[in-house]
Amino acid sequence: MSNRFAVILAAGQGTRMKSKLYKVLHPVCGKPMVQHVVDQVKQLQFSDIVVIVGHGAEQVRTQLGDEITYTVQEEQLGTGHAVLQAEQLLATKKGVTVVLCGDTPLVTAETIEALLSYHEQEKALATVLTAHAEDPSGYGRIVRNGNGHVERIVEHKDASDSEKTIQEINTGTYCFDNQALFKALQNVGNQNVQGEYYLPDVIEILKNEGEKIAAYQTDSFEETLGVNDRVALAESERIMKERINKKWMREGVSIIDPSNTYISADAKIGQDTIIYPGSMIMGSSILGSDCIIGPHSEIIDSKVGDGTTIKQSVVHQSSIGNDVSIGPFAHIRPLSSIEDEVRVGNFVEIKKTSMGQRSKASHLSYIGDAEIGADVNLGCGSITVNYDGVNKYLTKVEDGAFIGCNSNLIAPVTVGKNAYVAAGSTITDDVPEEALSVARARQVNKEGYVTKINKKKNN
Repeated sequence: MSNRFAVILAAGQGTRMKSKLYKVLHPVCGKPMVQHVVDQVKQLQFSDIVVIVGHGAEQVRTQLGDEITYTVQEEQLGTGHAVLQAEQLLATKKGVTVVLCGDTPLVTAETIEALLSYHEQEKALATVLTAHAEDPSGYGRIVRNGNGHVERIVEHKDASDSEKTIQEINTGTYCFDNQALFKALQNVGNQNVQGEYYLPDVIEILKNEGEKIAAYQTDSFEETLGVNDRVALAESERIMKERINKKWMREGVSIIDPSNTYISADAKIGQDTIIYPGSMIMGSSILGSDCIIGPHSEIIDSKVGDGTTIKQSVVHQSSIGNDVSIGPFAHIRPLSSIEDEVRVGNFVEIKKTSMGQRSKASHLSYIGDAEIGADVNLGCGSITVNYDGVNKYLTKVEDGAFIGCNSNLIAPVTVGKNAYVAAGSTITDDVPEEALSVARARQVNKEGYVTKINKKKNN
């Protein structure tokens, strides 16, 4: 197998997106479009991966990292001009170059490999990835000669009326003999409506030199969808969501309503987990087996163990153990660690807190900047008062402690092992192990008080 190179075009401004965000960074199922393309390319064996960037170049570099090579297209003068920016990096190398667009997030490694294999099998100097489009408007058309070979590719805006009826379209993905590509690019002109240097013109140049041009038609038009506006972005989202959900259902995950379930491309889910409608599993979340998620739960960049239930709740950048019950209407904020068999009930907010095994915060509590031991009961309305207006402080509740309802723990403070805090207490000092702490005013009953008040009102 010859050396393989990949050039990914990601320099377009994307004016039709009408957005401050660089076009190829618009997300599809939680991941930027260009990241989808790069991730698929990385599954194959390429000697070099070159991304052509323009406006927003630094943002793209930050997103994709340093494992790939970048070159800048200062002016957007067409796809041919864009590929030419890789000349110094690739032009002298022998091998095959695949050119892909950074705004085609649905393309798969399987299709790229099939294109490469077909190109090498046909011993062509150029191979075009084509697809059949029921509505080819806006796409370049594949014009074939009488023998069925590719004659040329004509852009929609340059096509004649008869050419516009052609339904085989150019997907914008190509394979070339690398050296032939860069040699031909020197001869590409810009005599067209847009005054741009079109990459498809390389095909015609090579054909006129008597070289073999092949076309590989993919069965999946959807994979070739290029995103130029918010309508196409939404369509890509729909297709990607459906693809991801089907994948996990085939892996043994039950998704009750796939049309209303959103799973990121990087999430992982164990068998026999059930996901109810309205749930969003985003980022690099990992869910174990036998979980129940939703309805209407949001999990982002978090790890969830086996047998855990998360109902109508939010979990962000946290770790959840096995057999945990969260919700309904709980909020696990970043940097929290919830160990096995913990119960976090309705309207409980956990922030930057660890909770040991079998501990419970069943309802109406805020637990922030805290270390909660094992077998702790945090009664209804328990609050860690962690902020003095300037700094955050730590609250520690050791194993087996019992915090009564409506208690305030004023950090920094420690409640010792197996200690009790009486309901309604405001704790400002450490509570020793095995102690009962009562921090509230003594109750006073004034009998007959209401009768006396009423008499004064009547007088």
